[in-house]
Amino acid sequence: MKKLLFILNPHAGKAQIKGRLLQIVDLMVKKGYDVTIYPTQAKRDALKMVQKRAGEFDLIVCSGGDGTLDEAVSGMMLSGKKIPLGYIPAGSTNDFANSLKIPKDMVKAAEIAVSGQKFACDIGMFNQKPFVYVAAFGMFTAVSYKTRQEWKNILGHAAYLLEGVKSLTDITSYHLRVECAGRVIEDEFIYGMITNSNSVGGFKNMTGKNVLLNDGKFEVTLIRMPKNIVELNAILGSLTNLIDDTDLIYSFKSDCITFLSEENVSWTLDGEYGGSLHEVTIRNIRQALEIMVKKSR
Repeated sequence: MKKLLFILNPHAGKAQIKGRLLQIVDLMVKKGYDVTIYPTQAKRDALKMVQKRAGEFDLIVCSGGDGTLDEAVSGMMLSGKKIPLGYIPAGSTNDFANSLKIPKDMVKAAEIAVSGQKFACDIGMFNQKPFVYVAAFGMFTAVSYKTRQEWKNILGHAAYLLEGVKSLTDITSYHLRVECAGRVIEDEFIYGMITNSNSVGGFKNMTGKNVLLNDGKFEVTLIRMPKNIVELNAILGSLTNLIDDTDLIYSFKSDCITFLSEENVSWTLDGEYGGSLHEVTIRNIRQALEIMVKKSR
């Protein structure tokens, strides 16, 4: 029989996996897999398990939120193996699953994980640390991942962003030198994100149009420090309407970008703390991971 490692975070998404576990495992067995189940016990458990044992299995399936997926992908990259990875989303946001059109229904997602087709997608490297779909710094970073979903639904996109900005005095800026493909940008920035996803923080299309997850390029968005409330409103208006119509926002694609600063800058990787650093190089590893997606007709 083919061998499958099923890693699950039993606490993700209000522990909804518990009510579906028997049905999901039964489905896996019916598809001809000898299933090994591993419920994570602590942070980095999924990473360590995949890194250590990836080569023993024909397929690895993980279930949890974006953090669990990040750990499984990181473990795969660090293992040096390229075993297909299935994903059953169970978190509250599930940005990357949305980009891959993996359904929220856990049983349907499990069906795709074991019976879908392989899709070779890009993976990011943040210095030497792998990440799946977003590396970000600045003012909206904490808001995106700490604001409760109920508030996102009630406030809407524009008001939600405004929750992070009470006044200009609330804004922290970072003086950064950004190097990319021979181009140098040096400015005061309040926010930046390097993404390989159609949605960030639960909001679709924030990363631009024509996003491809396998083209070897990141979508880069950098927001300059506004000098006054008029410029701040211009930035928020551009983000709200998803139109890049201001010179206060840099938007471009890149496969490699370096950030240099005199002070340490705190980063978020896939919604988790990524460290506080003064020098960061982010590279796109093209089609580094095979992930299971719905079969195309």
